[in-house]
Amino acid sequence: MMNLKAYLDLYEVLQQDRSTREERRNFGLTFPELSKQPLQQLLKWASEKRVTLKKPLLSETLSSYLYGITLTLSVFAFILGLLSGVGLLSYNGHEPVNVIYFMAMVIFVPLFTMLLALFSMLRANSAQSILVHISPAYWMERMVSLLPNKLETQLKGSLSDLKVSPLVLNWLVIKRSQMIALSFSLGLLLALLGVVATRDIAFAWSTTLSVSPESFHSFLNTLAFAWRDFFPWAVPSVELVEQSQYYRLGEKLADEMISNASFLGEWWKFLLFATLFYALVLRLFVYALSVFGLKRAIARSFLTLEGAQALLHDMNEPLISTRASTHEKGFNSEEVLYPRTIDRFDRSYDAVLGWAIDRQALTVINETTEVISPALYETGGANTLEEDRSIMEHCHGEVLLYVKAWEPPTMDFMDFLEMLLQKTDKVLIAPMGTQSRQYQSKEKDLNVWARKLFGLNSPKVWLKV
Repeated sequence: MMNLKAYLDLYEVLQQDRSTREERRNFGLTFPELSKQPLQQLLKWASEKRVTLKKPLLSETLSSYLYGITLTLSVFAFILGLLSGVGLLSYNGHEPVNVIYFMAMVIFVPLFTMLLALFSMLRANSAQSILVHISPAYWMERMVSLLPNKLETQLKGSLSDLKVSPLVLNWLVIKRSQMIALSFSLGLLLALLGVVATRDIAFAWSTTLSVSPESFHSFLNTLAFAWRDFFPWAVPSVELVEQSQYYRLGEKLADEMISNASFLGEWWKFLLFATLFYALVLRLFVYALSVFGLKRAIARSFLTLEGAQALLHDMNEPLISTRASTHEKGFNSEEVLYPRTIDRFDRSYDAVLGWAIDRQALTVINETTEVISPALYETGGANTLEEDRSIMEHCHGEVLLYVKAWEPPTMDFMDFLEMLLQKTDKVLIAPMGTQSRQYQSKEKDLNVWARKLFGLNSPKVWLKV
């Protein structure tokens, strides 16, 4: 899954990766189905290598940091929303609660901040996006990060200090801003429900603008477009709007408002649905966009991590072939006359063996030499005699036997070769150099092997030069 944890695991793996090109190419050959899926290939590599990383992992430490600071900010925003709601709905018995203040907090402020969030999403590609960095979440995090924090010390800085894509960091800020805004809106909703359920409130509306009750009712009807057809009782009527208009011309309420005090409390239904739709439902939609945007940003940023392209190149590009059309210059046939030599590999062999060469390395060597075979086996090395005997039972016909050119043939190898010759028609000994030399052998190493095989004097044994 392409999430932040996987992204950070790959980031840490690439930072500490010391693998050779041979190991990377072998990985590519082990999972050929991923060669056309670079993101999945990188994820698979990270999952294989994460066991080599020191604990705790960067992804685990950062996840703990993000969880802790996001929870702190969300709780703070919830409490702030709760107190703001209680303050906006406070009723002292002398003046009614002006619904316009609460409407501004649950309708117009969320619409404005969501519009800023949408513009921030469009500008998230910019490393220094002003719209992203004016987010309250961004600055609240900066203030919290000033407090002593063990996790902050482990990370050696805040999020912006990590050498990862600014696109990912920007989307993280956007997503967390929406989470904090949701917490604030939940606080407002709880304040509304709590105050309405525990107190008898008279709502009214008042403004110095020249607005008639009919115009204000039409405006409210437009704001209620999302629920007016399903819950018409949650839209203030013209009569309610007319009777709840309040003029601050004295210390006493109008007698008409006092006589209709219970009727004025019906405003809470409109305020409840306005809070649910504008402050919560629409915010949830923007939050979902931020989650989707963060996932896309992470997916796009996988390939831009330092070392990712080089890793993909080493996985999917074949190593330089050592096949030659003429004798290798490294072998001096005049020094040791070995009668059975070849200068190029055949296309295929009945079996390919590697003396103290593991199967993964054999896969890479076979690709380099452009050899195919239905059977690959590691012999010698840590193998027991019984294991080598079992392998020889599967060998027949023409066998290719890779050996390490720089290691002279031992008595164990010669014993193994003699037993192998009893099962096969032909054995080609191929001394291979190191991967850094593209597997080319040195002259002195080839001569050592030629002398030893010359002493064996078997017509079935051939030497690759």
